[in-house]
Amino acid sequence: MVRWSSWCWLLLIGLLALPTQGVAALATNRAVTSRPVLVLGDSLSAAYNIPRAQGWVHLLGARLAEMRPPREVINASISGATTADGLARLPRLLARDKPALVIIELGANDGLRGLPLIEIERNLQRMIVRSREAGAKVLLLGIELPVNYGPRYRAGLQAIYARLARRYRLPLVPFLLAKVALQPALMQDDGLHPRAAGEPLVLDTVWPALQPMLSGLPR
Repeated sequence: MVRWSSWCWLLLIGLLALPTQGVAALATNRAVTSRPVLVLGDSLSAAYNIPRAQGWVHLLGARLAEMRPPREVINASISGATTADGLARLPRLLARDKPALVIIELGANDGLRGLPLIEIERNLQRMIVRSREAGAKVLLLGIELPVNYGPRYRAGLQAIYARLARRYRLPLVPFLLAKVALQPALMQDDGLHPRAAGEPLVLDTVWPALQPMLSGLPR
């Protein structure tokens, strides 16, 4: 009888220890989880008018999830967002998600509305600085406007991305839609947004600038 009671007692101790071990393992997994990649963009990154799972940001998330160490991608892109919108939302996103990398893809809606170039540059600059102050690296994605916006304004917008990239020594994708914009079969009827078939090519445009950054990202 004593032997049986002792055995039961040891078994009970072992069972009680299991939840504690599980919590410890969970805490360990959380501790080694890599800080995410945050994409702050507009409709070009929000999978406008196509299934979200077919957008380039989702495709990027699937690719990074297979890497070692895996890294989560948080898509904070909103259709219609301007640089001012992104700047207003960024502090909360940085505090909440603590990203290792912020991919900034904004400016197209500012340009389409003809907003002052100095305002666009100032907002992008502040986003870069705040992201870096939060300990995140920054990848800048540029955009080009349709030709009907005039050569001076179009060139001025392009120059903003190049100037900021030089000033802050940032990796830059000069034109996010470089591989699809001139292929009507890959663009939606509005001529501004890629179809689902074009989204892998958008990722292919981003990847050469992004890939070298991954190994140096903070964990």
